[in-house]
Amino acid sequence: MEDKKIRVAITQGDTNGIGYEVILKALEDPMMADLCTPIIYGSPKVASYHRKAMELETQFQVINDAGDANPDKVNLLAAFDDEVKVAFGQPTEESAEAARKAMARAKEDLQKGLFDVLVTAPVQASPNPPREDRALTMMVSNLMRIGLVTTHLSPEEAETVVTVEKIVDKGTLFHASLRRDFRISNPRIAVLALKPQQETEEDQIVKPAVEALEQKGIQAFGPFVAETFFADGLYDSFDGILAMCDEQGALPFKTLTHEYSVKLKAGISAVVVTPDQDPSFAIAGKGEADPLSMRQAIFTAIDMYRHRAEYDAPMGNPLPKLYHEKREDGDKARFSVRAKDLFKTPLEK
Repeated sequence: MEDKKIRVAITQGDTNGIGYEVILKALEDPMMADLCTPIIYGSPKVASYHRKAMELETQFQVINDAGDANPDKVNLLAAFDDEVKVAFGQPTEESAEAARKAMARAKEDLQKGLFDVLVTAPVQASPNPPREDRALTMMVSNLMRIGLVTTHLSPEEAETVVTVEKIVDKGTLFHASLRRDFRISNPRIAVLALKPQQETEEDQIVKPAVEALEQKGIQAFGPFVAETFFADGLYDSFDGILAMCDEQGALPFKTLTHEYSVKLKAGISAVVVTPDQDPSFAIAGKGEADPLSMRQAIFTAIDMYRHRAEYDAPMGNPLPKLYHEKREDGDKARFSVRAKDLFKTPLEK
């Protein structure tokens, strides 16, 4: 793959939270601009206010179009024209709306192909999050990768909606992401049990799902009881862990992870990564926010983009089929593609 600088779009997050602080801190090292082309989607005035309030040194160039981004600088794209009042630590509708506008502009530019990957800064959780998502939510840290079969559901609610088909679908997405996004050639996936104790649901739902995944050529193991699985350190033996709900996966993930952690979606065409942190209104404006997760989110997005390119490259220019299957046309169809046709350009075909 060509060693080019990846265009990384970064949305500002809630303007009264720690979004700009972790963004500007993550990008203050000049080496970041050597690694990628950062494009912050937000408000130049709000960014300048945050920078001055916390005495940060990160310099940025203001642009109005992502196509004008300077590859050698930190770029800040004016995503909207509205004035935004900054009140550190105070979640308001105005600050949330500013976050939504920045995200909307970033999504428009993503569809236009004006940048390569998207990193989203922290926003306040929606009071009514979607409960059904065909994509797979993943949590990634230096210790483990966890995929969630369901999100925003309690363990009791998850028990009522988890099916064999759902586990197989999410497990298949997980396996594909581990191979394509993380370049693990033959990932080993641990599947957690639906309940704390082995019960009939495991025999009727989880075990058949594990067997179905195995039949698809996926190295799936389990079901494992979550408490003993994490307590015994079994996560070290697997490339990915498939949990049934947030509580089952997020609680041990946050307990055991002491460095960075990020979230991402598997099963979507775009590379979208977010640091695993909230707007942290209690420390907003105090200069105390740790940028490590934001920096790692940027690194993860860049790695995913490159890994996908490497993974997809062998299939980029497949050779035309030289003959049909024997059962279709017999031996007479062999080498039915003329040799000179193999070397035609797309315009000549």
